[in-house]
Amino acid sequence: MSKLEELAPVVEFKVDGVHIRQQSHLILCASLFYFRIPRAYWKERMQQLVALGYNCIDVYFPWNYHEQSEGDWYFEGEHDVSAFLAAAAESGLWVIARPGPYICSEWDGGGLPAYLLVKDGIRLRDNDSQFLNYVGSWFDRIMPLLRNYQEGEGGSIIGIQLDNELDFYNCYDPAGYIGALRDMTLAHGITVPLFACAGQGGLEEATGWAAGVVPACNVYVDDRAPELEAKVLHYEGIVRKRGHPLLVTETNRSHYFLRRLLACGAKLLGPYLQVSGTDFGFTNATNNWGQPLAFMTSDYDFGGMISPEGEIRKEGYEGRLLSRLIRTYGEALSRAQVCDFAQAGLELGGDISGIAQPQLLRLKGGGYLLFLTNLEDRPKRLVLRKEGEFEESYHLSAGRSLALPLGVPLPSFGARGILVMAAAELYLSALRDNGATLVFHAEEKATLLLRVEQPKQWEGLGVAVIYRNGMLVIETEGTAEASCRILFADGNQLQLIIHSLDKALHLSYLEKNNELVVEQSPNAVPSSVPVTSEWRMTAIEAGRPIPGAAGPIRQAKPDYLEKAGIYRGYAWYETHSSLPSRAIKGILIRRGSDVVSLYADGEYVGTSIPGGSSSYMPLQEPATIGQLQARVEIWGHSNFDDVLQPALGLHSMRGLQGMIAISEVHRLSGNWHLNRSPYRGSLTVPLDAGNADTWPLVGFGDWTSPDQPALECYRRTFTPAGDANSWTLHFPELQVSARLYIDGHDLGEISPFDPYVELTAFLIPGRTVELTVAMERARGLARGQVILYEGVETTDCSISAAGEAEWLQHATSCLPQASSISLPLVLDPGQAAWLFTETAESQRGHGWRVAVEGSALKLTAFFAGRIVGRLWLNEGSKGPTMRGGDPVSFYLPGAWYNAQAAGQLSLLLEAVDKDAPGRLVSVRFQDV
Repeated sequence: MSKLEELAPVVEFKVDGVHIRQQSHLILCASLFYFRIPRAYWKERMQQLVALGYNCIDVYFPWNYHEQSEGDWYFEGEHDVSAFLAAAAESGLWVIARPGPYICSEWDGGGLPAYLLVKDGIRLRDNDSQFLNYVGSWFDRIMPLLRNYQEGEGGSIIGIQLDNELDFYNCYDPAGYIGALRDMTLAHGITVPLFACAGQGGLEEATGWAAGVVPACNVYVDDRAPELEAKVLHYEGIVRKRGHPLLVTETNRSHYFLRRLLACGAKLLGPYLQVSGTDFGFTNATNNWGQPLAFMTSDYDFGGMISPEGEIRKEGYEGRLLSRLIRTYGEALSRAQVCDFAQAGLELGGDISGIAQPQLLRLKGGGYLLFLTNLEDRPKRLVLRKEGEFEESYHLSAGRSLALPLGVPLPSFGARGILVMAAAELYLSALRDNGATLVFHAEEKATLLLRVEQPKQWEGLGVAVIYRNGMLVIETEGTAEASCRILFADGNQLQLIIHSLDKALHLSYLEKNNELVVEQSPNAVPSSVPVTSEWRMTAIEAGRPIPGAAGPIRQAKPDYLEKAGIYRGYAWYETHSSLPSRAIKGILIRRGSDVVSLYADGEYVGTSIPGGSSSYMPLQEPATIGQLQARVEIWGHSNFDDVLQPALGLHSMRGLQGMIAISEVHRLSGNWHLNRSPYRGSLTVPLDAGNADTWPLVGFGDWTSPDQPALECYRRTFTPAGDANSWTLHFPELQVSARLYIDGHDLGEISPFDPYVELTAFLIPGRTVELTVAMERARGLARGQVILYEGVETTDCSISAAGEAEWLQHATSCLPQASSISLPLVLDPGQAAWLFTETAESQRGHGWRVAVEGSALKLTAFFAGRIVGRLWLNEGSKGPTMRGGDPVSFYLPGAWYNAQAAGQLSLLLEAVDKDAPGRLVSVRFQDV
């Protein structure tokens, strides 16, 4: 090794590729998360990836998984980062480390500890000294571990990501923020490259172009999007001009799609999520997955190569095929550059409609790799021409992408000559004592053209061979396996094998005698069976804190749970006084999330999912109430930053901020005075609008007129009751832009995502006020009703809380009182119960997938001392939208069956629909 090589960095992200120890590599990287997979299976999952040809994993490190409350750090057992990184190095996998501080990943709060939310004035994910000080304490613990496992220092980390998809977030100073994270990282002795990824293409917003930080792209579009190549090449050009390779750090899981990215010059392919897992415990997030509000399932499975239980799916074989192609071309492909199809003298004809823009990579050392992609669901017959060299026909199956060699020098494979053209994909090569073997796959008859010296002889099976003018022409005679052995005068041989795509997908290995060993089809997964053990049940008091719950914490008024140091799990709010003596009609929950179940004097009122907004819950009949209880579950903090619901903001907190006993529900939709004027882009009410007494009197939003646009001002009065102290205005169906004024005071725009407006600060009991709503006239958009809730705010409350440990202790205490029952079972609305059974390890020894059938139930499953699943049965009716994986099943890892766990499965059942009983119909166990 030369002096320059000794001084060169161990890992470099150069413009022509990823260089590790002075050798270029194309990185095929699968997400594999230690916090979602039992430690007993870490090594097994890694070995599966290696068997499928992946050479790298990317892994997030969730800050709040290791610091669950301020100053309490966990790095042992299932949290042992060092053990995970050591296993990766031992498995021969490189690692892309993603320590945040923010990770997204559909994880509770995107990995940010919830205690940060109560820090006054803090600006998360920005160049804010307070936030960066807390990040510093996280980096002080995680970065030394990453440093110890860098490539070149005993580990295999080849890159570290700073933050995650910052371009989705409104960061005021991305350059300062990313630069600060860079400096903090380097101060810990990190020497591998640093990068930051853009989630929607905003490279500047994601990186601030901070020096020393490589920009990377996440690419998510439809697998068959025709505009993909133009989109990716745009970013490839941007980063190449800045001296960087194209790194696609997150993207779709199909290898069809990955081939398209590879064709555009990507040097790192990071499909997310190829290794599925489980969000154990209270670690799920809330999110917007095409819905105003979605709860992320405990099952974290997007259909990638490996299931949460470790099953290799069909896509895994596509991954192995692609990895073999990459290894076959080696450095020639890892350092290849995008080049112009037409400038290479190529012309594509035939049925080219629905064919993606052809992509050509110039291989290092000579030759090209041509990528042809069929975007349609019908096969294509294509014709490729190169003037003076060839004109050949190609069959391209529906929804396939092929990489075809053109003008590739054969010496790199240990043979002589040039592979001028192949109407088949070269995906495997081997060097034998007597020459080289090249293996191709094709789905129809295929032609190979080789420029070689005159062979001494050849023999073939299922092929026709002609040698003329220095060119060896090999044509297969059908779709069955074909081969040709070419012997040269000096005794050197070249063996060519052409077979079907199906055989290529299932080829296990190539014997030294060039025999192909094909895998047997995997055994069918057994069907699920009902559990045979006895079920036992204990009913519990649903509205009050469980025995052993932490607290109570007394508060003057209900407030967010994070302010009381409660970051995950359940909490109970109980009021003790200040309820009105007269009958109330319902309860208004102020700014509640995630799941609020309300009880009045122990009677169930209902369950609401306010999404961080307010929620009115009516009583069946008006009644006087002595005490209110609200059981609140933190499903998870938002892992994104979204305006569609208040609870989806990254800064949003959980619990609730008030319970209002509502004595009157005023319907204010009728008899508003209306004034109209030309709309000039502002919802400001004209001060000289004139005497409202002369305006027309109409229903709210009911004026009909063809003139567009217009500013409509609706005005009416309201007199608050003398015995109330809380007033909230509600616009339940409003879709137009609107602004609210009280006696001329501007209260701001009315959000359709948070349509409750607090009026209390502007009202005096008995004093009439003037309400004005200014709105843009927009035909077809709803204005809806106007409702005003009037009542008394509760002021004396206590909060108790229970996390995993408290619930497990409660289950243990309830087990001796459990009575035998059989399924199906029914719980009345608002009831809760523990359901117990004993399970034995599955026959295969990998545990069970447990599928649950029922309705109007929320279910939390405990096994082996932890939560293994949270389900909401009856999705889409009165429950939240569930996204991310299977919403009605959970996984019992086989490795967690031991003497301590004793196979005990405990299910916490909650009937959460006030209009229907909770029903548990069946629980079925599938051997995995």
